[in-house]
Amino acid sequence: MDIMLAGRFHLDSGKFVVEEVPVPVPGPGEVLVEVKAAGVCLSDVHLIDGSLVPLFATSDAVTVGHEVSGVIHTLGPDLKRGLAVGTRVTLEAGKTCGRCAGCVRRRPCTQMLTAGIDYDGGWAQYTVAREDTLIPIPDSLPFDQAAIIPDAVSTPYAAIVATAGVRPAQSVGVWGVGGVGAHNVRLARMVGAAPVIAVDPLSSARERALAFGADLALDPAAPDFADQVRAATGGQGLDHAFDCAGVPAVREQAASVLGLNGSLILVGITPHPLTISEGLTFNYLSKQVRGHYGGFPESVSELVLLTAAGRLDLAPSITDHIPLADAADAVNRLENKIGDPIRLILVP
Repeated sequence: MDIMLAGRFHLDSGKFVVEEVPVPVPGPGEVLVEVKAAGVCLSDVHLIDGSLVPLFATSDAVTVGHEVSGVIHTLGPDLKRGLAVGTRVTLEAGKTCGRCAGCVRRRPCTQMLTAGIDYDGGWAQYTVAREDTLIPIPDSLPFDQAAIIPDAVSTPYAAIVATAGVRPAQSVGVWGVGGVGAHNVRLARMVGAAPVIAVDPLSSARERALAFGADLALDPAAPDFADQVRAATGGQGLDHAFDCAGVPAVREQAASVLGLNGSLILVGITPHPLTISEGLTFNYLSKQVRGHYGGFPESVSELVLLTAAGRLDLAPSITDHIPLADAADAVNRLENKIGDPIRLILVP
């Protein structure tokens, strides 16, 4: 039996450990992918610290990781797509349950399974993937950049172009300029939003936001915060505010600076209740709150095309490369914002 290293979270004990496990064997409609790069996401941290609980887990331990790229190593039986060994691919961050007919374009299944949480992900030397979750990538797209597309990039991309429907010249605010928020800033600028206002309590994050294309970067604790937003938007308030932090206080502040028909998009996830204390003006200005989760089926393919066409350079998003054996150190670095990382990449 072939053995490999994998970063495994044991649900029964709550322990994360990099350990040796058997190399998985692809079943019907599946392939075995040799992992070349795997991103470390805040959701991975939340799984390991116990604040994120798998809803559809089928075993007591799961290989972590939902941002994965690699090369097709072995083909399983009964494939329908004509996939070939050696094809460079990135993997969608989740898959449909496969037990219902409720999954249609732009309307995710209510039992969408997340890689590395509900089923084995890619913090490993090899991972099994269902063929419909594979997106071929060109030779010009590095594995580390391809790996982060399925979540860190596709989540804000779908939030911008689909959930919010941002149009050129609309004003956008982005709260929390971490792994997701930094890409939210870049993508909002790419689709023509103006101005793009980044909001983060960390000065280093604000500096990064400006480097990533924000027109203005504000400290949410500034006493004249609302005045600065109004001045930047010609007194109109924001058309769209993206909460990429998942913090109740962020939602309150973001909602308060929305303009007429403005929308608050909840990108960051949190178990805390959603509360908006604003009263009549919320109704009077026809403000909206929209939930958002992950990317949509077409998001990854579109982003691969955009990066291949030179419209989006993800190289600045890669903070560091870390050996898979040191995955626990990567988790610690992200959890404690050591070096203020955008994305750390595990390399088997």
